[in-house]
Amino acid sequence: MPKEVLATEHPDDDLIRTDRMPHIWCPGCGIGIVMKCYIKAIKRSGIPPERHVVVSGIGCSSRLPGYVNIDSYHTTHGRALPFAIGMNLVKPELEITVIAGDGDLVTIGGNHFIHAIRRNHDINVVLINNFIYGMTGGQHGATTPAGSKATSAPYGTIDNPFNLPLLVASLGAPFVARWTTFHVNQLIDAMLKAMKVNGLAFIEVLSPCPTHYGRDNNFPTGLEMMRYFKKMSVINHEADLRTVDIDLRSGKPIIVGNFVHKEKPSYNDMWRKLVESVTEERK
Repeated sequence: MPKEVLATEHPDDDLIRTDRMPHIWCPGCGIGIVMKCYIKAIKRSGIPPERHVVVSGIGCSSRLPGYVNIDSYHTTHGRALPFAIGMNLVKPELEITVIAGDGDLVTIGGNHFIHAIRRNHDINVVLINNFIYGMTGGQHGATTPAGSKATSAPYGTIDNPFNLPLLVASLGAPFVARWTTFHVNQLIDAMLKAMKVNGLAFIEVLSPCPTHYGRDNNFPTGLEMMRYFKKMSVINHEADLRTVDIDLRSGKPIIVGNFVHKEKPSYNDMWRKLVESVTEERK
């Protein structure tokens, strides 16, 4: 019998800050799955790791850059996008990905969000949507499904949540996708597509939060919500985005897919064109 050899390294150790393990995420949280997908996408992208940059704001999802062994920036609440945009304008050769939560990007940082898309800045935005403010105590936010309970809505929220794919597509983003933490291979593929997009690429990732959202809304474990994602998700890349809003209580399917993928000049392209035009006029 051959002698058993125990592995001393993980294949992804070169892109993980192993000295920071164990991580702080709760059991059943899906953020680690998103991190795994991002690391796989970096390796398969053909872009050297030294050209990849990951930026976040504040929150559970925003702790992700602290565990990825590339240039990582943990910025202030709601301000990940302007930080990333500034970096892109100065260093357009970098592949910049913002990974943050729904509370950070579209509740606290909503104004930055819509204008980054409108201007088509050349960055990737991965929004991890766990339907709740996880780190700050379980308050409801701009993506909490109507009727869901939260610490700030103990009888259920009456707010209408954002339909994020529709919002982002309406602002002209050249790439818009939604997947869940159950759809690992599709998520990796979407991240690879995003890294090739000239302009703003947006991916919404639905993720369990058993500690806050799940506990109060009949998904007490991450596994139960993953089973729900498996059962209720329907892949439709051609979906009418007016119909892909999320309602976790009505039995409505969760529509996932790569909804928009088109070519469009980025902000950097338009800026270079303007500079060339002004320079030519001054000759």
